[in-house]
Amino acid sequence: MHIYYCLLRCTLALTVAAIAATAAASNVALHGQEEPRFRSGIDLVNVTATVTDRAGRFVSGLSQNDFVVYEDDRPVEVALFSAERVPVSLGFVLDTSGSMAGDKIGNAFQAIDRFLEWLGPDDEVFLYSFGHDVALVHDWTTHRDEVRDRLRHLYPVGGTPMYDAMIDALPLAQTGRNRKKAIVLISDGNDMDSRNDIGDVRRRLRQTEVLVYAVGIDASDESTRAFQSRGRRRPGSQPWVLPQRPPRRRAGGEETLNVSALREITDASGGRTEVVRRSLDLDAATTAIADELSRQYYLGYTSPGRRDGRWRSIRVEARDPSLRVRARDGYTAPPS
Repeated sequence: MHIYYCLLRCTLALTVAAIAATAAASNVALHGQEEPRFRSGIDLVNVTATVTDRAGRFVSGLSQNDFVVYEDDRPVEVALFSAERVPVSLGFVLDTSGSMAGDKIGNAFQAIDRFLEWLGPDDEVFLYSFGHDVALVHDWTTHRDEVRDRLRHLYPVGGTPMYDAMIDALPLAQTGRNRKKAIVLISDGNDMDSRNDIGDVRRRLRQTEVLVYAVGIDASDESTRAFQSRGRRRPGSQPWVLPQRPPRRRAGGEETLNVSALREITDASGGRTEVVRRSLDLDAATTAIADELSRQYYLGYTSPGRRDGRWRSIRVEARDPSLRVRARDGYTAPPS
């Protein structure tokens, strides 16, 4: 009887484990939420790819066989593939330095508001600001109106600790519950206030799977008058009327946009930098980023390397040589 009881317990345990594994697999199939998993020291690497033609138009309708993926210049087999839009965990990192006063900050608020309307029900967002200091304005949420309300309590003052803000935001972005993770950085300045430098940001970025997009405002002569939103608003919403403080000026005049620094941050991640000459164009720039996030391909492969803490290069190519593929250029393998 004792032996029979032990066998029964083992059978039940195995059955429960099998049901749990099947449910987990079904959840991945239905929701596309395949996270990196470690098997015997080998990593499953997630890569998001954006494909455009020679005219810069997004290319849809590609299949797994249309891609070739290399790690450290060696072809790898793609184990997972999706061409469908998947939910995104998205962080906004907003410059609220003094130089953003007036129309710049107001148009930035309005662009974020429009972006929030684009998001789907399974998407989640957080909001960081950087100016007088770096602050997490709102942690992960699916409640858009809470983010809109927090925006209304921000005002532009102080310097531009952009690198510090990114160092803080990247680990949070990596904790997003969705497979696709991204940050949208909006700034008009050049970082002269951070404790960290661009190299620190790049090193931290290489430890994540986060796509980074930046929108730089290169409009140093733009008015700093009080901003009030113009045009259509959501029913029942309030206009963006902002408290104003004088913009901070540095020795030698106004700070100017550091486009090369933005591109150093975004390009390695598979994202990109948009530069606008007027803050009024922020809406169009962020809409283009939202559109791109909905038209990307997901490729997952098992790394042939070990968990040794070393840099691994990634290259994704389309078999059609006329197509351009943009994806992150590599990652730092986790240590064993």
